[in-house]
Amino acid sequence: MCQVSSERVRFIYRLKPGAGEEYDRAHTRVPEELLDLLSEAGISDYTIWRHEEILVCEFHSAIGFENSHQLLSASDVQRRWTESLTHLFEKIDDNGQPLWLGQVFRFEGTPPQI
Repeated sequence: MCQVSSERVRFIYRLKPGAGEEYDRAHTRVPEELLDLLSEAGISDYTIWRHEEILVCEFHSAIGFENSHQLLSASDVQRRWTESLTHLFEKIDDNGQPLWLGQVFRFEGTPPQI
């Protein structure tokens, strides 16, 4: 059996000028079926930050990114969601991929005991 390890994934997208508010509105009403699909694909702790047209996205995949990606890509739910937002994004590369971020530093530390 193949060893599957969890991983944190980070990437950047760029929105078209003026698309930020529409993007924000779309994310106030993420379909429940999409949230269920993310959980089924091993994804948790998914966070998106936005500064003007720049999006920084991060999530944890319990089954590894490639496995999560395969499950999501096979879903009509994911396909519909992506198609509903495609018009908001600037093209970053020829394959439509985001800019993947590599980890440079991490300090987990120990929380202070109160």
